[in-house]
Amino acid sequence: MSGHSKWSTIKRKKAANDAKRGAVFTRLAREIAIAAREGGGDLDTNFNLRLAVDRAKAENMPKDNIERAIKRGTGEDKDAAALEQIMYEGYGPNGVAMMIDVVTDNRNRTVAELRHVLSRVGGNLAESGAVSWQFKRSAYFAFPAEGHDPDQVFEVAVDAGADDVMIGDDDIEIFASVSQFKSVSDALKAAGIEPEEAGLRMIPNAMMELPADQTVKVMRLMEDLEENEDVQQVYSNLNITEDAITLLEAA
Repeated sequence: MSGHSKWSTIKRKKAANDAKRGAVFTRLAREIAIAAREGGGDLDTNFNLRLAVDRAKAENMPKDNIERAIKRGTGEDKDAAALEQIMYEGYGPNGVAMMIDVVTDNRNRTVAELRHVLSRVGGNLAESGAVSWQFKRSAYFAFPAEGHDPDQVFEVAVDAGADDVMIGDDDIEIFASVSQFKSVSDALKAAGIEPEEAGLRMIPNAMMELPADQTVKVMRLMEDLEENEDVQQVYSNLNITEDAITLLEAA
């Protein structure tokens, strides 16, 4: 199993036990609102909205919160502030490339906060296009390996159009083109496989290697960025090793 996969699993478990549920619900509500704004409020016809709502339900987000978020996205809630979805580009320590997915109702506030967090460790925001060429957008699915036949998962995923299937000791990860997201998702559902994580990700074209202690420094920066409720996800081209994860957990 890749270090990235293990770290993602650790972060999912940490989020599930996070006392700051308000921040989790804020992120989920914004994800729902953006999906509803772009594709309408009908879960049967808006696949991205259905996915966002499913994630919210998995986090035990109240039904009223979900419905308000949908109305905010469709414009039925006239009092709600407008949301923007922005992908910021930047660099962390040692020139690690970062893509920071943000949904905000105040761009100036968000930019100032991101700059502050990055500058504390010698990082910075970059101009549009300076970093994005190092990444590609991809459909991504992840779930525990336990209880699943690896050969069956591989066959289901590939037949549905997946580009790659990574089978580890603990987790299985599936990568596909954005256009194949729905077909792979539907195929997994038909096979009785419920991903713990499903969505679109920025995948680096090449990975960057750093010593374990320097890797931990970047991992902490990414966690600090994700503490901001405007930040949906942080992607990097850093290779996260098992040694770095062990060092982070021991700190």
